[in-house]
This record gives sequence, C-alpha cells and structure tokens, in this order.
Amino acid sequence: MTEYSPGVRRAALPVTTFVQAASSAAVIGPTVAAPLLLSQLSLSAVAVGVYVALVYLGAMVATQLGAHVVRRLGPIRSSQLALLISAMGLLLMCVPQLPLVACGAWIIGLGYGPITPASSQMLSRTTQPRNFALVFSIKQTGVPLGGVLAGVVVPPLVLLGGAYAALVGVAVLCLLAALSAVPLAGELDRDRETHNQPWPQLAQLLAPMIFVARHPVLRSVALISFIFSMVQVSLTSYMVSLLTGDLYWTLAAAGAVLAVSQITGAAARIVWGLVADRWLGPRRMLMALGMGMVTCSLLTSMLSPTSPGPLVSLLLGAFGATAVGWNGVYLATVARLVPQAQAGTATSGTLFFTFFGVVIGPPIFGTVATALGSLASAFACLVLPLACGLFMLARARWP
Repeated sequence: MTEYSPGVRRAALPVTTFVQAASSAAVIGPTVAAPLLLSQLSLSAVAVGVYVALVYLGAMVATQLGAHVVRRLGPIRSSQLALLISAMGLLLMCVPQLPLVACGAWIIGLGYGPITPASSQMLSRTTQPRNFALVFSIKQTGVPLGGVLAGVVVPPLVLLGGAYAALVGVAVLCLLAALSAVPLAGELDRDRETHNQPWPQLAQLLAPMIFVARHPVLRSVALISFIFSMVQVSLTSYMVSLLTGDLYWTLAAAGAVLAVSQITGAAARIVWGLVADRWLGPRRMLMALGMGMVTCSLLTSMLSPTSPGPLVSLLLGAFGATAVGWNGVYLATVARLVPQAQAGTATSGTLFFTFFGVVIGPPIFGTVATALGSLASAFACLVLPLACGLFMLARARWP
C-alpha cells in the first residue's frame, strides 16, 4: 500500500465521505423540490423519473472516463472537478426553460460519475483487504447522507426562497465539499500520471465494461447491482412524491421521512459491511438485503392516507436500510476481486451497469405508477426484478 502521512490517512475517509455526500445531495436535491418544480414547469410525476434517467445517463458516460481522469488528475482533483461540474448543472436547472433544465440534469450526472471510481482507487491503496467491506461501507454512507442533507436543507430553502433557491443552496454545498479536499491533494494525488497522454478512444472507453463482462464473478455482481439500483433510486426519487401525493403529507414532513430513510441507510451500510466481513460473506449478505427489499416493497404498496405516521416512518426507514444499504458491500466485493491497480477500472465497469439500472428504473416506475394511478401500488411491481436478482445470487459461482 502507498504510504501517506498520519494526518492525511486520518482525514482521507471523512473528506471523501463528505465529497460523496455533497455529490449525492446534488442528485437527490431536485427530487425533494420536485413537487414545486413540476408545478412550475407544468410536468407530471413521470418527469421525476426522466430527470433521474438524464442524471445517470451523464453518470454512465463520466464513469467510463473516471479511471482515465483519476490517473491524469489524481483522486482528489478528480473529485473536486466533478463537484464543480455538478454545481454548474444545478445552477443551469434554475433557468425555467425545459431544454436547459434537461441539460442541467445531464451535467449533474457528469459530475456524479467520477466520484466513486476516484474514492475506490484511493481506498483500495490505503485499506487492508480484510477491512474492505467495512471501510468502503463507511465511505458509501456519503450517498444516503447526501439524501439526509437534501431532505433537511431543501424544504426550508424552498419555503424561504422557492425551488431555485434550494438548488443554489445545494450547489454551494458542492463548492464547500470541493474546498474541504484541498489539503489532501498534495499527497493523495502524487501518484497521478504527470506526462500528457491523449484522451482515450472509444475502444479504451469500453475497456472497463469489457473487463467486467469477461470476469464471471464481476459480471454477476454487476447484474445484481443493476437490479438493486433500480429499487434504490425508485425509492429515493419517489418517496417525497409518494408521501405528499398519495398520503397527503406536507413537504416538510415528507422531507423528514426521506432524511430518516437515508440515515438508516447510512448506518446500515456500516453494519452490513461489518457483517459481510466477519460472518456472512458478500453473497449471503446481498441475498439477505434483497429479501428485505422484497418485504419492504410489498408493505409499502399497502400504505394509504390512514396509515399511522410512525408506522410509515418505521417502514420507510427499514426500506432505506436495505435498498440504500447494499452499495458498500457491493463496491468492496468488486475491489476485493481484482488487483489493487485494477480497482478503478473494475469499479468503473461495474458502475456502468449499476447506473444503467438507475437510468431505466425510475422512468419505468413512474410509467407504472401513472398506469396504476398510485405510486404506492407501483412498489409492489419491484418484487419481480428483485426475484430475478435473488435467483442470480443463488446461482452465481463465487470464490
């Protein structure tokens, strides 16, 4: 492992977690403000799924460039550049013109894509393999923590200044995260390629996906992440709309429950990582989480305006623990299956499939909800892809 100073080693994990949280807040923030944004743009709830699809289309492109950007700039400077790009996308969404809003969503995705390959490359060099699942899970708590920030910060900003003020506030958060990483750049980026190399051709961009497709175990993990990501982003993107539209909750109350679900997801990532490292192993851990998602999907489909508030919060918190909590185990498994030097490439390749699930999941979910006339009923339909994922987990031949 590369040697770093004690101060940098102590600061690396919390800083990269904050960076991940800010990047995640940039993606989730507009979905929290969705009820007002949709009204101002005269759009239906299906537009939330289209927004998420545009974000992750950008992320799919940027993820494949991620390994090359990290090698050229280093993990910290790559993360800082990504945060600035996401902030630009948020500001562009403040222009009340549909084409510019769509472009802003895609740009947010361009910023989101390189964050995980950058952190995986760094953590794989500074972490003992026996602790991979725990450390990667701690870092990945940044994703649900971003949802917590969005759920807590966006509703008050919407009330104070409207939806566009909330988007500007999230953009400022991205800038603060980029500044927090400045002290670490000197050491953590010292292994970057200092000589200029041409940007990759199409064949090189496809190399991470081909690498994953040719690796039997990585291929299975990528397909599993494709299904789990569909469930995760459907829950995160539509929770506020479910609570305000189907259950008639206020925006502030819905945002608070979103924050609760993300907090439980963040805490669960650490717990699942520890359990996977010490007892169950990655496959059985992921199977347990998949069965938890099935249960929560069915129970969520039964919610109604008369459902007790504490019971709804408890259920969605449990849903967050499973549907949001699986990523750390997944990323640690990817890093463990390949040599350290290939961690960034393997992560980029598998994330392409993860993000593809995010791209197609929310639009399909929104379309199903529109056809059924209820977001709650659409959650029952998530059981089918989850059953397929559990079947693949059971049949996969893992070392």
